[in-house]
Amino acid sequence: MLAIIGGSGLTRLSTLEIVRREVARTPFGEPSGALIFGMLAEQPVVFLARHGYGHTIPPHMVNYRANIWALRDAKASAIVSVASVGGIRAEFAPGTLVVPDQIIDYTWGRTSTYFDSCDEPVHHIDFTHPYDEALRQRILAASAAVGEVVWDGGVYAASQGPRLETAAEINRMERDGADVVGMTGMPEAALARELGVPYAAINVVANFAAGRAGSAEGIKFDSIEKVLHDAMTRVRLILEQTVALQ
Repeated sequence: MLAIIGGSGLTRLSTLEIVRREVARTPFGEPSGALIFGMLAEQPVVFLARHGYGHTIPPHMVNYRANIWALRDAKASAIVSVASVGGIRAEFAPGTLVVPDQIIDYTWGRTSTYFDSCDEPVHHIDFTHPYDEALRQRILAASAAVGEVVWDGGVYAASQGPRLETAAEINRMERDGADVVGMTGMPEAALARELGVPYAAINVVANFAAGRAGSAEGIKFDSIEKVLHDAMTRVRLILEQTVALQ
């Protein structure tokens, strides 16, 4: 069963035939909201809104450990994360869909591991390739099947939030090799790896990042909503096909 985590712009799946809602409990507290179980493309899925169903949880306060643990306990075979991002490089204009293959983590202070007890051995994970390649390829195949153009690969920069970045910070990220910037990709990806659940992402470019192109003098929030609305319609088609390819 595929799990889908929805971010900004995707707090609900309108095409999901809901079967039940389940309030999950984990050793790490409560997840962002109830797990929604249902049928998508005639296949079972479980959906979770990362920021809560009223979009009230800021990125630095999301209980990432509870979210991933709850989805694993729900028997999710893989997790697809959907998240809005800012485009750093010129190729990543608003409306672009990206299936990233690398991460740079700029977050701080977030609880980022399940193995933080001094009463057990230190646990390391291999994070050379942070996204599951088989799942990435499945998303790419689904995109091609529904005729949606997506960017294959890209470096996701995870920033702390909830504020957006300065132009100087975006310049630094570009020098570091980042293509897009978001606030929720870490520690989500690492936690999924710790639990052995395949994880990949669909990034939706909502705006140019600070200091870039249309955001050179500031982020224009009034245009973001329409970009996300149009792009999420395309994302839903990709998700339906991704589920169908199980």
